[in-house]
Amino acid sequence: MKDWNYENEQWTKLPTYLKHLPLFTRHIDMFSVFMRFLWSIFLKNIAFKFYIRLQVKGTPFKEIYRTQPKLIIISNHASHLDAVSIAASIPRRYWLNLYIAAAKDYFFTNALFTFFSKHCLGAIPIDRKDRRGEAINLILKLLTELPRMWLIIFPEGTRSKDGKIQEFKRGVSIFSERTQTPLLFTYLEGNMELWPKGQPIPLPGKLILHVGPVHPPGPIKQVYDAYRQWVLTINPNAFPDKPLEGETKDDSEQV
Repeated sequence: MKDWNYENEQWTKLPTYLKHLPLFTRHIDMFSVFMRFLWSIFLKNIAFKFYIRLQVKGTPFKEIYRTQPKLIIISNHASHLDAVSIAASIPRRYWLNLYIAAAKDYFFTNALFTFFSKHCLGAIPIDRKDRRGEAINLILKLLTELPRMWLIIFPEGTRSKDGKIQEFKRGVSIFSERTQTPLLFTYLEGNMELWPKGQPIPLPGKLILHVGPVHPPGPIKQVYDAYRQWVLTINPNAFPDKPLEGETKDDSEQV
């Protein structure tokens, strides 16, 4: 892990939205630990118990954690409920090693969102317009240097407008292959209905998280095809009727 000089510009000019991440923090941020503990209580004991009924099917996370200290958790993406739903399914004691790749242009747009994203979600800001690869390099560094890390990421890159799973962006394979980090397949069922685009707050109801196999690092087409095959055993209507443009492309053709 890199030794940071906290007295020079390397630290003082580091954006505040990055200072909560473990490669950069000067000390263990007990405030963030406390906030994440409170947030986990709210999610697990209130929000996903009385308002939204969350059911988890598949391999228990505690069994996966024993053999996979580093993991990229991928899922379909249809609402802002998705990341917190997955987090709420993971045992609280693993949360200090849990991070979420989050859109900087949404989760870090103002002081309130930034505070919440940093201290409650453990969010890593992803600038979707970044052409210099700073976000990619940051995640690669975290996955390489941290002894334990679970990263939640949505390979589609943005929320689906109709709930159908869209083609995957190449980033998830870059992270996985370059750091040799396995991928955990998950699938959320009911997320689109509970919090569709345009709805100000999530609706009450039932949400199911399916936890699937751990997949080895591989090219994006291979990952997409394997994920598609697994999801279709759960929901035959999860994908568009027409083949996606990116399904036949390999990593050398897709940005």
